[in-house]
Amino acid sequence: MNGEENLNQPLPPLEISLGNAEDVPAIDPQMTSENPEVPAPPEIILSLEQQIAQLQAQEQALKDSIAQLQTSYTEQLQTTQKSLQKVIQESLLELEQKKQTLQVTVEQLERRRDRIKEEMRKNFAGVSQDLAIRVQGFKDYLVGSLQDLAMAAEQLELSTKPPEPEKSPSAKAAPPINSGDDRAPVTNFAEQSFQDQSKQIRFLLDKYRKTPDYYGAPWQLRRTFEPVHAERVSNWLFSQGGRGALRTMGSRLQNILVASAGVSVLHNIYGDRLRTLVLANSPERLGEWRRGLQDCLGISRSDFGPDRGAILFEEPVALIQKADRLVERRQLPLIIIDETEAEINLALLQFPLWLAFAANPQQQNNNLDY
Repeated sequence: MNGEENLNQPLPPLEISLGNAEDVPAIDPQMTSENPEVPAPPEIILSLEQQIAQLQAQEQALKDSIAQLQTSYTEQLQTTQKSLQKVIQESLLELEQKKQTLQVTVEQLERRRDRIKEEMRKNFAGVSQDLAIRVQGFKDYLVGSLQDLAMAAEQLELSTKPPEPEKSPSAKAAPPINSGDDRAPVTNFAEQSFQDQSKQIRFLLDKYRKTPDYYGAPWQLRRTFEPVHAERVSNWLFSQGGRGALRTMGSRLQNILVASAGVSVLHNIYGDRLRTLVLANSPERLGEWRRGLQDCLGISRSDFGPDRGAILFEEPVALIQKADRLVERRQLPLIIIDETEAEINLALLQFPLWLAFAANPQQQNNNLDY
């Protein structure tokens, strides 16, 4: 009895939470309890199918969105990678170009360094074959011109002096060497009477050429001395009597070497009485002369000054005044004139020792073209 009563009792209502509860129709509990094998109404099935279709559509939409996002991400990643790869390639190409440019620059600097070393070696060890060929083809007309100027200067001096009729012709022809010891020593190496000095000079030149002393005493030549240099110095001392012009050696360093040999020879003869006066028209060229004389003669910077063994001048007037004072003090000035001096003051030619380097006229014309 109790079991039948329980069966007859009504079942609680069935709630379905699929989709919207308002769209789901209510199920009659009596119909369900009395006929449990009866299928659900088609409205419920249709509603459930619609909800399932909606969910599937949402799922497909989400899948499509995910696929689109993945595709977009892949495209952006590929684009970024391509851009980054392009930037890297351009940077590498630019770095490679800079590397090549630096390599070319380094090679040029190395070649320039080698040329400078070779030029320095040739300049200090002797003239090269090219310079020797160029020097051999140089004409001597500048030397003749300077000698003509010297003769003209001597004539001018004679014309300015008053005539002295009371003196005999023999007295007029007497050389100034017999005027006494109150004046500075007068040199004339071209005369045959100076055999002792000639032997000493030739001995020194041979010594400089054959057995150079790179650590000798100051004012002694310390550089390699070639036969071409010895020939120039011998010609200046014996043929020109220590008063004349020499053809340029092609570079200022070579000219300094020749002048240093002359200074060294004269310093051996006259000692501290010799004063070297260098004339150049710019501080840069005077600086080259100072460094070259220091290097060739083993002297220091303290040997240059108004009361020292070597004095540098930019203007010929100041040099002439200093040379006059040296002669008055019984000292012997040696005037060295750089090849860049286009005109020579005639007053310089009155002193007993002067050495001028005559520039190559072809080089002068090239300089004028610029």
